[in-house]
Amino acid sequence: MRIDTPLTRLLGTDLPIVQAGMSWASSGSALPLAVSRAGGLGVIAAGPMRLPDLERAIDEVEAGTDRPYAVNLPLYRKGVDEVIDLLCERRVPILIASQGGPKRYLPRFKDLGTTCLHVVAGEEHAAKAVAAGVDGLVVVGAEAGGHPPAALVSTLVMVRSVVRSAPGVPIVASGGFADGAGLAAALSLGADGAQFGTRFLASVESNLHPAYKEAVLAAGVGDTRTVGHQLGMIRLLANEFADRMGELERTGAELDLRRAVFAASTLRMAAFEGDVVRGKVEAGQSAGLVKEILPAAEIVGELVAEYAATLGRLPRVDQGPS
Repeated sequence: MRIDTPLTRLLGTDLPIVQAGMSWASSGSALPLAVSRAGGLGVIAAGPMRLPDLERAIDEVEAGTDRPYAVNLPLYRKGVDEVIDLLCERRVPILIASQGGPKRYLPRFKDLGTTCLHVVAGEEHAAKAVAAGVDGLVVVGAEAGGHPPAALVSTLVMVRSVVRSAPGVPIVASGGFADGAGLAAALSLGADGAQFGTRFLASVESNLHPAYKEAVLAAGVGDTRTVGHQLGMIRLLANEFADRMGELERTGAELDLRRAVFAASTLRMAAFEGDVVRGKVEAGQSAGLVKEILPAAEIVGELVAEYAATLGRLPRVDQGPS
């Protein structure tokens, strides 16, 4: 199976399908390895990983496939400079950086020949990343789980905006995509690929507590919330924590109180310990489109089949009589 786009040519993948780097879910080798083997781009989420665990995951992916893979690095994480040193030492083929500026890492990785994508949520940050010399962009819209843009501009508008402002730059659209129709939509917007996060949360290889996966399956499209305004906003499934934060924000509680409540709940609580009531169950609005847990390779196969079916359903332009 091949779908040829500027993104697949840049990355060396068969398919313009990127598995999002999701803390805990892909903080290991199983999910990235399965996606890369299936022809997409598997992404190791370095965010919560200790250096020995990250290096082990890289070893396992490289031992399991000769296909491209990436490491996602949030630049705000503790010890980021040591992580950059490790990734340079290991000469990872693709880096996807987020939550910071590209000038911090770009020169070192470009000297090594690493392909560098940068996550952005608007024209201004996209322009700065392109000017700095990144190879491509991951453009995130409001529907995304984790960290959507603060202005909550939809993926539909955000991607078109960046595509128009950065012609010729390979772009991955992210936020709200869960099936092959979403992939077709991303490409129709002018993007060169789509990133799938929430869909791969509900995969066999996803390194999440079963309770987290079941919460994703049970969610509807209207069951996510955005909380943490002024604190690093996140999109997550509605639960006791989200309700508490939402109430504090609606009533104008002091920032210090909101910060304390926000910090008391963590993604680890939900992802590792299975506390989906008080933990941060980060997921996108596309959770409402996800109905079963499947092996990652089957998910990739379904995305391609649905993409082909979607193209077959689209009406052609009738040129009329000549």
